[in-house]
Amino acid sequence: MTALVLVLLAFGVSACMVSYAVFRATTSDPIPSRSTHLYVPQIDNWGPANNWLGEPPFMLSYMDAVALWKAHKAPRLTVLYPTTWQVNSDNPAVQPMSMGGEAVTADFFTMFDVPFRFGSGWSASDDDQHATVAVISQQLNQALFGGRNSVGQEIRLDGQLFRIAGVLDYWNPSPRFFITGSLGAQHLYNDKGAIYIPFTRATDMKKDSSTAQSSGAGDPDTSNWDAYLHSESARIDAWVELDTPAEVDRFREYLRNYAEEQQRLGRFSWPPNIRLRNLMDWLAYVVGTPRVASLSMLVSASFLLIVLVNVVGLMLARFMRRAPEIGIRRALGASRAAIYRQFLIEAASMGLVGGLIGVALTLLGVWGAAELFEPEIARLVHADTSLIALTVLVAVAATVVSAVYPTWRAAQTQPAWQIKIN
Repeated sequence: MTALVLVLLAFGVSACMVSYAVFRATTSDPIPSRSTHLYVPQIDNWGPANNWLGEPPFMLSYMDAVALWKAHKAPRLTVLYPTTWQVNSDNPAVQPMSMGGEAVTADFFTMFDVPFRFGSGWSASDDDQHATVAVISQQLNQALFGGRNSVGQEIRLDGQLFRIAGVLDYWNPSPRFFITGSLGAQHLYNDKGAIYIPFTRATDMKKDSSTAQSSGAGDPDTSNWDAYLHSESARIDAWVELDTPAEVDRFREYLRNYAEEQQRLGRFSWPPNIRLRNLMDWLAYVVGTPRVASLSMLVSASFLLIVLVNVVGLMLARFMRRAPEIGIRRALGASRAAIYRQFLIEAASMGLVGGLIGVALTLLGVWGAAELFEPEIARLVHADTSLIALTVLVAVAATVVSAVYPTWRAAQTQPAWQIKIN
Protein backbone atom coordinates (compact mmCIF):
# COMPACT_ATOMS: atom_id res chain seq x y z
CA MET A 1 0.00 0.00 0.00
CA THR A 2 2.90 2.35 0.70
CA ALA A 3 4.32 1.73 -2.77
CA LEU A 4 0.90 2.36 -4.31
CA VAL A 5 0.60 5.64 -2.42
CA LEU A 6 4.03 6.74 -3.69
CA VAL A 7 3.25 5.87 -7.31
CA LEU A 8 -0.19 7.54 -7.27
CA LEU A 9 1.21 10.63 -5.61
CA ALA A 10 4.16 10.92 -8.01
CA PHE A 11 1.97 10.69 -11.11
CA GLY A 12 -0.69 13.06 -9.76
CA VAL A 13 1.75 15.75 -8.66
CA SER A 14 3.92 15.52 -11.78
CA ALA A 15 0.90 15.87 -14.09
CA CYS A 16 -0.18 18.94 -12.18
CA MET A 17 3.30 20.46 -12.19
CA VAL A 18 3.83 20.00 -15.93
CA SER A 19 0.53 21.76 -16.60
CA TYR A 20 1.47 24.46 -14.12
CA ALA A 21 4.80 24.98 -15.91
CA VAL A 22 2.89 25.60 -19.16
CA PHE A 23 0.36 27.83 -17.41
CA ARG A 24 3.16 29.82 -15.75
CA ALA A 25 5.03 30.26 -19.02
CA THR A 26 1.97 31.66 -20.79
CA THR A 27 0.74 33.98 -18.02
CA SER A 28 3.91 35.32 -16.44
CA ASP A 29 4.90 38.98 -16.39
CA PRO A 30 7.18 39.51 -19.44
CA ILE A 31 8.97 42.51 -17.93
CA PRO A 32 8.54 42.56 -14.12
CA SER A 33 10.82 45.54 -13.58
CA ARG A 34 8.68 47.84 -15.74
CA SER A 35 5.20 46.35 -16.06
CA THR A 36 3.59 48.60 -13.44
CA HIS A 37 4.69 51.72 -15.35
CA LEU A 38 3.68 50.71 -18.89
CA TYR A 39 0.24 51.51 -20.29
CA VAL A 40 -1.58 51.07 -23.58
CA PRO A 41 -3.71 54.03 -24.77
CA GLN A 42 -6.79 53.26 -26.88
CA ILE A 43 -9.01 55.69 -28.75
CA ASP A 44 -12.22 54.65 -30.48
CA ASN A 45 -11.97 55.99 -34.04
CA TRP A 46 -14.46 53.46 -35.48
CA GLY A 47 -17.59 54.28 -33.50
CA PRO A 48 -20.19 52.14 -31.72
CA ALA A 49 -21.37 50.53 -34.97
CA ASN A 50 -17.95 48.96 -35.65
CA ASN A 51 -16.34 48.21 -32.31
CA TRP A 52 -16.63 45.07 -30.22
CA LEU A 53 -18.77 45.25 -27.06
CA GLY A 54 -18.10 48.94 -26.81
CA GLU A 55 -14.31 48.49 -26.69
CA PRO A 56 -12.02 50.72 -28.81
CA PRO A 57 -9.73 49.07 -31.42
CA PHE A 58 -6.59 47.42 -30.10
CA MET A 59 -4.42 49.84 -32.09
CA LEU A 60 -4.41 53.50 -33.09
CA SER A 61 -4.75 55.11 -36.46
CA TYR A 62 -1.64 56.80 -37.83
CA MET A 63 -3.16 60.24 -37.16
CA ASP A 64 -3.97 59.46 -33.52
CA ALA A 65 -0.65 57.71 -32.86
CA VAL A 66 1.41 60.62 -34.22
CA ALA A 67 -0.75 63.16 -32.35
CA LEU A 68 -0.14 61.38 -29.03
CA TRP A 69 3.56 60.96 -29.77
CA LYS A 70 4.09 64.62 -30.60
CA ALA A 71 1.99 65.92 -27.70
CA HIS A 72 4.70 64.94 -25.15
CA LYS A 73 2.14 64.40 -22.38
CA ALA A 74 4.09 61.57 -20.74
CA PRO A 75 7.72 61.02 -19.67
CA ARG A 76 8.10 58.50 -22.50
CA LEU A 77 5.86 57.27 -25.30
CA THR A 78 6.59 55.02 -28.24
CA VAL A 79 4.58 54.14 -31.33
CA LEU A 80 5.48 51.10 -33.40
CA TYR A 81 4.36 48.49 -35.88
CA PRO A 82 5.90 45.26 -37.26
CA THR A 83 7.69 45.26 -40.60
CA THR A 84 9.49 42.84 -42.90
CA TRP A 85 12.75 43.71 -44.68
CA GLN A 86 14.83 42.34 -47.49
CA VAL A 87 18.37 42.33 -46.06
CA ASN A 88 21.42 42.45 -48.31
CA SER A 89 25.07 42.38 -47.30
CA ASP A 90 28.20 43.53 -49.11
CA ASN A 91 29.69 40.20 -48.13
CA PRO A 92 29.14 37.87 -51.13
CA ALA A 93 29.17 34.88 -48.79
CA VAL A 94 25.95 36.12 -47.11
CA GLN A 95 22.83 35.38 -49.09
CA PRO A 96 19.97 37.94 -49.21
CA MET A 97 17.39 37.19 -46.55
CA SER A 98 13.95 38.34 -45.45
CA MET A 99 13.89 39.43 -41.81
CA GLY A 100 11.16 40.70 -39.51
CA GLY A 101 11.40 43.62 -37.16
CA GLU A 102 9.65 46.73 -35.89
CA ALA A 103 9.46 50.38 -36.83
CA VAL A 104 9.71 52.16 -33.47
CA THR A 105 10.52 55.51 -31.91
CA ALA A 106 13.57 56.25 -29.77
CA ASP A 107 11.85 55.75 -26.40
CA PHE A 108 11.21 52.10 -27.23
CA PHE A 109 14.63 50.90 -26.03
CA THR A 110 14.55 52.74 -22.71
CA MET A 111 10.91 51.97 -21.90
CA PHE A 112 11.35 48.23 -22.35
CA ASP A 113 14.84 47.89 -20.82
CA VAL A 114 16.25 46.55 -24.07
CA PRO A 115 19.83 45.26 -23.46
CA PHE A 116 22.65 46.15 -25.86
CA ARG A 117 25.81 44.23 -26.64
CA PHE A 118 27.26 47.05 -28.75
CA GLY A 119 26.21 50.66 -29.17
CA SER A 120 22.74 51.89 -28.23
CA GLY A 121 19.45 53.02 -29.68
CA TRP A 122 19.05 56.22 -31.66
CA SER A 123 18.08 59.60 -30.26
CA ALA A 124 14.84 61.61 -30.44
CA SER A 125 16.54 63.94 -32.92
CA ASP A 126 17.10 60.93 -35.22
CA ASP A 127 13.35 60.38 -35.12
CA ASP A 128 12.75 64.03 -36.03
CA GLN A 129 15.30 63.88 -38.85
CA HIS A 130 13.91 60.60 -40.24
CA ALA A 131 17.42 59.16 -39.95
CA THR A 132 18.50 55.99 -41.75
CA VAL A 133 19.76 54.23 -38.63
CA ALA A 134 19.01 50.73 -37.40
CA VAL A 135 19.40 48.47 -34.39
CA ILE A 136 19.90 44.80 -35.18
CA SER A 137 19.67 41.62 -33.14
CA GLN A 138 22.63 39.61 -31.90
CA GLN A 139 21.73 36.77 -34.28
CA LEU A 140 21.63 39.02 -37.34
CA ASN A 141 24.92 40.62 -36.29
CA GLN A 142 26.44 37.15 -36.08
CA ALA A 143 25.17 36.28 -39.56
CA LEU A 144 26.32 39.52 -41.21
CA PHE A 145 29.45 40.49 -39.27
CA GLY A 146 30.60 37.34 -37.51
CA GLY A 147 29.54 38.66 -34.11
CA ARG A 148 32.05 41.52 -33.95
CA ASN A 149 31.18 45.12 -33.06
CA SER A 150 29.33 46.38 -36.13
CA VAL A 151 28.30 49.80 -34.83
CA GLY A 152 28.87 52.32 -37.63
CA GLN A 153 28.70 49.66 -40.33
CA GLU A 154 25.96 49.74 -42.96
CA ILE A 155 23.36 47.25 -44.06
CA ARG A 156 20.98 47.47 -46.97
CA LEU A 157 17.28 47.17 -46.19
CA ASP A 158 14.91 47.08 -49.15
CA GLY A 159 17.73 48.55 -51.22
CA GLN A 160 18.42 51.50 -48.87
CA LEU A 161 21.56 51.84 -46.75
CA PHE A 162 21.13 52.07 -42.97
CA ARG A 163 23.86 52.83 -40.43
CA ILE A 164 23.94 50.42 -37.48
CA ALA A 165 23.51 52.34 -34.22
CA GLY A 166 23.42 49.35 -31.88
CA VAL A 167 23.43 45.58 -31.57
CA LEU A 168 21.09 43.94 -29.08
CA ASP A 169 22.21 41.49 -26.47
CA TYR A 170 20.00 38.43 -26.03
CA TRP A 171 16.44 39.74 -25.64
CA ASN A 172 13.33 37.69 -26.24
CA PRO A 173 10.42 38.66 -23.95
CA SER A 174 7.60 36.13 -24.02
CA PRO A 175 5.03 37.02 -25.01
CA ARG A 176 6.07 39.84 -27.35
CA PHE A 177 3.83 42.15 -25.37
CA PHE A 178 4.86 45.38 -27.07
CA ILE A 179 3.37 44.34 -30.40
CA THR A 180 0.29 42.56 -29.03
CA GLY A 181 -2.28 44.57 -30.95
CA SER A 182 -0.64 43.93 -34.31
CA LEU A 183 0.30 40.30 -33.87
CA GLY A 184 -2.77 39.01 -32.08
CA ALA A 185 -2.70 36.20 -29.54
CA GLN A 186 -1.74 33.47 -32.01
CA HIS A 187 1.72 34.89 -32.86
CA LEU A 188 2.82 36.38 -29.54
CA TYR A 189 5.20 33.55 -28.74
CA ASN A 190 7.10 33.62 -32.02
CA ASP A 191 10.76 34.63 -32.16
CA LYS A 192 11.67 38.26 -31.69
CA GLY A 193 12.29 40.73 -34.49
CA ALA A 194 15.78 41.16 -35.89
CA ILE A 195 15.69 44.78 -37.14
CA TYR A 196 14.47 48.02 -35.57
CA ILE A 197 14.39 51.29 -37.53
CA PRO A 198 12.87 54.73 -36.85
CA PHE A 199 9.10 54.91 -37.22
CA THR A 200 9.43 58.09 -39.30
CA ARG A 201 11.89 56.53 -41.76
CA ALA A 202 9.68 53.47 -42.24
CA THR A 203 6.75 55.78 -42.97
CA ASP A 204 8.85 57.69 -45.54
CA MET A 205 9.65 54.37 -47.22
CA LYS A 206 5.93 53.54 -47.33
CA LYS A 207 6.45 50.41 -45.28
CA ASP A 208 3.10 49.06 -44.12
CA SER A 209 2.49 46.80 -41.15
CA SER A 210 3.53 43.22 -41.90
CA THR A 211 0.45 41.79 -40.18
CA ALA A 212 -3.05 41.28 -41.51
CA GLN A 213 -4.68 42.95 -38.50
CA SER A 214 -3.91 46.51 -39.55
CA SER A 215 -7.28 47.67 -40.79
CA GLY A 216 -10.77 48.08 -39.54
CA ALA A 217 -12.44 47.01 -42.76
CA GLY A 218 -10.81 44.43 -45.01
CA ASP A 219 -7.38 44.70 -46.59
CA PRO A 220 -5.84 48.18 -46.46
CA ASP A 221 -5.48 50.11 -49.72
CA THR A 222 -1.93 51.48 -49.79
CA SER A 223 -1.93 52.61 -53.41
CA ASN A 224 -2.52 56.20 -52.24
CA TRP A 225 -0.09 56.33 -49.35
CA ASP A 226 -1.04 59.80 -48.06
CA ALA A 227 -4.73 58.93 -48.05
CA TYR A 228 -3.92 55.65 -46.30
CA LEU A 229 -1.99 57.45 -43.55
CA HIS A 230 -4.92 59.78 -42.95
CA SER A 231 -7.53 57.02 -43.04
CA GLU A 232 -9.13 55.40 -39.99
CA SER A 233 -7.11 52.21 -40.44
CA ALA A 234 -5.95 51.21 -36.95
CA ARG A 235 -2.49 49.67 -37.35
CA ILE A 236 -0.15 51.36 -34.86
CA ASP A 237 0.66 49.98 -31.40
CA ALA A 238 1.32 52.63 -28.77
CA TRP A 239 2.84 52.42 -25.28
CA VAL A 240 3.22 55.13 -22.68
CA GLU A 241 5.33 55.18 -19.52
CA LEU A 242 3.62 56.65 -16.46
CA ASP A 243 5.35 56.48 -13.10
CA THR A 244 2.69 57.68 -10.63
CA PRO A 245 -1.09 57.43 -10.25
CA ALA A 246 -1.28 61.19 -10.79
CA GLU A 247 0.47 60.85 -14.15
CA VAL A 248 -1.95 58.06 -15.09
CA ASP A 249 -4.94 60.26 -14.25
CA ARG A 250 -3.52 63.21 -16.19
CA PHE A 251 -2.83 61.13 -19.28
CA ARG A 252 -6.27 59.51 -19.15
CA GLU A 253 -7.79 62.99 -18.99
CA TYR A 254 -5.65 64.06 -21.94
CA LEU A 255 -6.96 61.10 -23.97
CA ARG A 256 -10.51 62.08 -23.11
CA ASN A 257 -9.90 65.71 -24.08
CA TYR A 258 -8.27 64.61 -27.33
CA ALA A 259 -11.28 62.46 -28.24
CA GLU A 260 -13.62 65.35 -27.37
CA GLU A 261 -11.62 67.64 -29.64
CA GLN A 262 -11.95 65.16 -32.52
CA GLN A 263 -15.68 65.09 -31.85
CA ARG A 264 -15.86 68.90 -32.02
CA LEU A 265 -13.91 68.85 -35.28
CA GLY A 266 -16.50 66.50 -36.75
CA ARG A 267 -14.20 63.53 -37.14
CA PHE A 268 -15.98 61.53 -34.41
CA SER A 269 -19.75 61.56 -34.15
CA TRP A 270 -19.83 59.68 -30.84
CA PRO A 271 -18.86 60.53 -27.26
CA PRO A 272 -15.23 59.97 -26.21
CA ASN A 273 -14.46 56.27 -25.81
CA ILE A 274 -10.94 55.76 -24.51
CA ARG A 275 -9.04 53.19 -22.43
CA LEU A 276 -5.72 53.20 -20.60
CA ARG A 277 -4.70 49.73 -19.40
CA ASN A 278 -1.45 48.74 -17.72
CA LEU A 279 0.63 45.94 -19.19
CA MET A 280 -0.78 42.99 -17.24
CA ASP A 281 -4.39 44.16 -17.62
CA TRP A 282 -3.73 44.61 -21.33
CA LEU A 283 -2.37 41.08 -21.74
CA ALA A 284 -5.31 39.67 -19.79
CA TYR A 285 -7.70 41.57 -22.07
CA VAL A 286 -6.08 40.83 -25.42
CA VAL A 287 -4.40 37.50 -24.87
CA GLY A 288 -5.96 35.93 -21.81
CA THR A 289 -4.64 32.47 -21.06
CA PRO A 290 -4.11 30.09 -23.99
CA ARG A 291 -7.04 27.70 -24.00
CA VAL A 292 -4.87 24.59 -24.12
CA ALA A 293 -2.95 25.73 -21.02
CA SER A 294 -6.12 26.46 -19.05
CA LEU A 295 -7.75 23.18 -20.04
CA SER A 296 -4.60 21.21 -19.24
CA MET A 297 -4.37 22.87 -15.81
CA LEU A 298 -8.01 22.06 -15.07
CA VAL A 299 -7.70 18.42 -16.12
CA SER A 300 -4.46 17.84 -14.20
CA ALA A 301 -5.83 19.52 -11.05
CA SER A 302 -8.90 17.27 -11.26
CA PHE A 303 -6.63 14.25 -11.69
CA LEU A 304 -4.62 15.27 -8.61
CA LEU A 305 -7.83 15.61 -6.60
CA ILE A 306 -8.90 12.07 -7.62
CA VAL A 307 -5.44 10.80 -6.67
CA LEU A 308 -5.68 12.40 -3.23
CA VAL A 309 -9.09 10.84 -2.60
CA ASN A 310 -7.54 7.44 -3.34
CA VAL A 311 -4.54 8.25 -1.15
CA VAL A 312 -6.92 9.02 1.74
CA GLY A 313 -8.51 5.58 1.34
CA LEU A 314 -5.17 3.80 1.13
CA MET A 315 -3.80 5.57 4.19
CA LEU A 316 -6.97 4.87 6.15
CA ALA A 317 -6.59 1.16 5.40
CA ARG A 318 -2.85 1.30 6.12
CA PHE A 319 -3.23 3.05 9.47
CA MET A 320 -6.24 1.04 10.67
CA ARG A 321 -4.39 -2.22 10.05
CA ARG A 322 -2.01 -1.04 12.77
CA ALA A 323 -4.77 -0.72 15.37
CA PRO A 324 -3.20 -3.40 17.66
CA GLU A 325 0.10 -1.52 17.66
CA ILE A 326 -1.70 1.74 18.42
CA GLY A 327 -3.68 0.10 21.25
CA ILE A 328 -0.55 -1.29 22.92
CA ARG A 329 1.26 2.04 22.62
CA ARG A 330 -1.72 3.86 24.13
CA ALA A 331 -1.89 1.32 26.97
CA LEU A 332 1.80 1.91 27.69
CA GLY A 333 1.14 5.64 28.05
CA ALA A 334 1.40 7.14 24.55
CA SER A 335 -0.94 10.11 24.09
CA ARG A 336 -3.15 10.75 21.10
CA ALA A 337 -0.81 13.65 20.22
CA ALA A 338 2.07 11.16 19.99
CA ILE A 339 0.03 9.01 17.59
CA TYR A 340 -0.77 12.10 15.51
CA ARG A 341 2.91 13.06 15.34
CA GLN A 342 4.03 9.57 14.38
CA PHE A 343 1.56 9.08 11.56
CA LEU A 344 1.80 12.60 10.16
CA ILE A 345 5.59 12.33 10.10
CA GLU A 346 5.22 9.00 8.26
CA ALA A 347 2.86 10.72 5.79
CA ALA A 348 5.30 13.59 5.28
CA SER A 349 8.11 11.10 4.66
CA MET A 350 6.02 9.30 2.05
CA GLY A 351 5.17 12.68 0.52
CA LEU A 352 8.88 13.54 0.30
CA VAL A 353 9.73 10.28 -1.46
CA GLY A 354 6.70 10.61 -3.75
CA GLY A 355 7.72 14.20 -4.48
CA LEU A 356 11.23 13.15 -5.50
CA ILE A 357 9.77 10.55 -7.86
CA GLY A 358 7.38 13.25 -9.05
CA VAL A 359 10.32 15.56 -9.81
CA ALA A 360 11.76 12.95 -12.17
CA LEU A 361 8.38 12.53 -13.87
CA THR A 362 7.94 16.32 -14.04
CA LEU A 363 11.30 16.75 -15.77
CA LEU A 364 10.29 14.03 -18.21
CA GLY A 365 6.96 15.76 -18.81
CA VAL A 366 8.58 19.14 -19.41
CA TRP A 367 10.96 17.53 -21.90
CA GLY A 368 8.00 15.97 -23.70
CA ALA A 369 5.84 19.12 -23.68
CA ALA A 370 6.44 19.56 -27.41
CA GLU A 371 4.30 16.49 -28.04
CA LEU A 372 1.36 17.91 -26.10
CA PHE A 373 1.40 21.66 -26.78
CA GLU A 374 1.92 23.95 -29.75
CA PRO A 375 5.65 24.49 -30.53
CA GLU A 376 5.60 28.24 -29.75
CA ILE A 377 4.22 27.45 -26.28
CA ALA A 378 6.23 24.27 -25.65
CA ARG A 379 9.58 26.02 -26.13
CA LEU A 380 8.72 28.43 -23.31
CA VAL A 381 8.20 25.61 -20.82
CA HIS A 382 11.22 24.90 -18.66
CA ALA A 383 12.03 23.34 -15.32
CA ASP A 384 13.88 25.50 -12.81
CA THR A 385 14.68 25.32 -9.12
CA SER A 386 11.38 26.88 -8.12
CA LEU A 387 9.38 24.27 -10.08
CA ILE A 388 11.35 21.41 -8.53
CA ALA A 389 10.93 22.81 -5.02
CA LEU A 390 7.22 23.40 -5.63
CA THR A 391 6.79 19.80 -6.83
CA VAL A 392 8.27 18.42 -3.61
CA LEU A 393 6.36 20.90 -1.46
CA VAL A 394 3.02 20.08 -3.11
CA ALA A 395 3.67 16.35 -2.73
CA VAL A 396 4.50 16.65 0.99
CA ALA A 397 1.61 19.03 1.71
CA ALA A 398 -0.89 16.92 -0.25
CA THR A 399 0.16 13.74 1.55
CA VAL A 400 -0.03 15.34 5.01
CA VAL A 401 -3.47 16.78 4.27
CA SER A 402 -4.62 13.40 2.97
CA ALA A 403 -3.36 11.77 6.18
CA VAL A 404 -5.26 14.02 8.59
CA TYR A 405 -8.52 12.03 8.58
CA PRO A 406 -6.88 8.56 8.62
CA THR A 407 -4.65 9.73 11.49
CA TRP A 408 -7.62 11.02 13.44
CA ARG A 409 -9.42 7.72 12.98
CA ALA A 410 -6.34 5.79 14.05
CA ALA A 411 -5.88 7.94 17.15
CA GLN A 412 -9.42 7.06 18.31
CA THR A 413 -8.45 3.43 18.82
CA GLN A 414 -9.55 2.16 22.25
CA PRO A 415 -6.53 0.53 24.00
CA ALA A 416 -8.58 -1.81 26.23
CA TRP A 417 -10.61 -3.21 23.35
CA GLN A 418 -7.51 -3.85 21.17
CA ILE A 419 -5.66 -5.57 24.06
CA LYS A 420 -8.72 -7.74 24.82
CA ILE A 421 -9.24 -8.96 21.23
CA ASN A 422 -5.51 -9.65 20.80
